[in-house]
Amino acid sequence: MVTTLAIDCGGGGIKASVLDAAGTMRARPLRVPTPYPLPPGLFVKTLLDLGARLPTADRLTVGMPGMIRHGVVVATPHYVTRSGPRSRVDPELLAEWSGYDARTALGEAFGVPALVLNDAEVHGAGVVAGAGCELVLTLGTGLGSALFDGGVLAPHLELSHAPVRWNTTYDTYVGEPERRRLGDAFWSRRIRQVVDGLRPVFRWDRLYLGGGNSRLIRPEQVARMGDDVVIVPNTAGIVGGVRAWDLVGGRYDPTA
Repeated sequence: MVTTLAIDCGGGGIKASVLDAAGTMRARPLRVPTPYPLPPGLFVKTLLDLGARLPTADRLTVGMPGMIRHGVVVATPHYVTRSGPRSRVDPELLAEWSGYDARTALGEAFGVPALVLNDAEVHGAGVVAGAGCELVLTLGTGLGSALFDGGVLAPHLELSHAPVRWNTTYDTYVGEPERRRLGDAFWSRRIRQVVDGLRPVFRWDRLYLGGGNSRLIRPEQVARMGDDVVIVPNTAGIVGGVRAWDLVGGRYDPTA
């Protein structure tokens, strides 16, 4: 039986567990705060320390925020900052993370085949049905997104950086700081408005809303979104660590 160490890396915390081939957790999930500043070397060490507290596994899946292509970091929004999300960007960290081959570094550090994807993509792997066009939006520190067509993961788009209004991106429009400022009721209404605005763009068959803040969306707003919108648990970010290996659709060979 192949086991998978799945690590979900967020702006505020890093969670991990070991899963069996069916996606069932073989150990209680562990969580540690995301340390800052976070150069790549400390990132790898933090994940190694976390993995050492869990049973050994045959392979590794890591979901992390930002634009990840073939396991290489094109851009990551939080880990280039001095003290965490929405703090000042550190030019040295920006240079270290740009083009960083996270898949190779983590594979060598753990000594197992590694798969590194955007965190919303791993989250989506844990919930999609594999039929039609399925969009996954994760609500947390900011906004994450992943698109699947017939169960195959599409190339990643950083929807979070798209402008939703003048000088405001989706990331800031629905992220955690804005939820705290607005309160859950007004923030929930804003989420519904975002869903309504994106519907004609994607024409999805199913939209999944996940991430730590999805559970805070008010029921009356969920009901108004329609039957094609589903709230999914945040644990999908870990559970998806197994299915992600089957859904990359040949984009790249994670064992190469």
